[in-house]
Amino acid sequence: MSFNDNIQLDPSRVRTSAGRRAAGIGGGSVLGAIIVFAVAHFTGIDLSQFLGSSQPGPAPAGQTVDVSGCTSGADANARVECRMVATASSLDEVWRAQLASQGGGTDYQLPDFQIFTGSVSTACGNATSAVGPFYCPGDSTVYLDLGFFEQMVSDYGASGAALAQEYVVAHEWGHHIQNLRGVFRDHNTQERGEQGAGVRSELQADCYAGVWMHWASQTADPNTGEPFLRIPSAEEIDGALTTAQAIGDDRLQQRYQGSTNSESWTHGSAAQRSQWLRTGLDSGSIAACDTWSAARV
Repeated sequence: MSFNDNIQLDPSRVRTSAGRRAAGIGGGSVLGAIIVFAVAHFTGIDLSQFLGSSQPGPAPAGQTVDVSGCTSGADANARVECRMVATASSLDEVWRAQLASQGGGTDYQLPDFQIFTGSVSTACGNATSAVGPFYCPGDSTVYLDLGFFEQMVSDYGASGAALAQEYVVAHEWGHHIQNLRGVFRDHNTQERGEQGAGVRSELQADCYAGVWMHWASQTADPNTGEPFLRIPSAEEIDGALTTAQAIGDDRLQQRYQGSTNSESWTHGSAAQRSQWLRTGLDSGSIAACDTWSAARV
């Protein structure tokens, strides 16, 4: 989904940092370690037994991503880091408006958004790029290493299109909306299983990402009055749905362990993830994303 070229961006909306990169484990490649830990993040599958035990010293720190030149929609269409600045701005305006109109009294509060390279320290603990994108409720921050976008294409078979990348960020923003609405207080989201609270939480975040996609081309940049995004094409929407399917628990389990076990699922199957993303996209309704009341998700 492309941004309108003339929208104005504030680069300070996104923080950037660089820590030490993950070193190779057991003689394996850094990428191999990243795959192992990213799969654990998505599915709960522990593949660490496939890595050796030797631990080389930490690698040098990576370079900080520079977003200072991200000032317009044209920049967002040309550079992935600027696309993240624009996505954050769009998410802010969409959720500010939608919580006001259909949020049942929940006020929008801006999350922080940090693009990091290598590793990062958070209120939820220290993390490396190996864990993939994540939201930390303790500091209300979305964390992302841009290298994940290449990884999700090469290792998971996801789409590399702009809307697919934006969906990943919108999903994490969905967790922030859940935090504002008390989901993590009211539900044990560590519960696993196809119908467990963990899966229901992740599917609701997928649905919230769809809600953003529904309204993003109808919500204006307050500086210019132009909508942030152009109306997505069927091909762009299909790319986002393909990405949701590619990181389904069943797809990843089958890929990395040769079988599926729905009792261990943490994020939902390919079909569940694409279904709930589609629900939010088609309806634009926060109420339609109530995975907690559904008999089955």
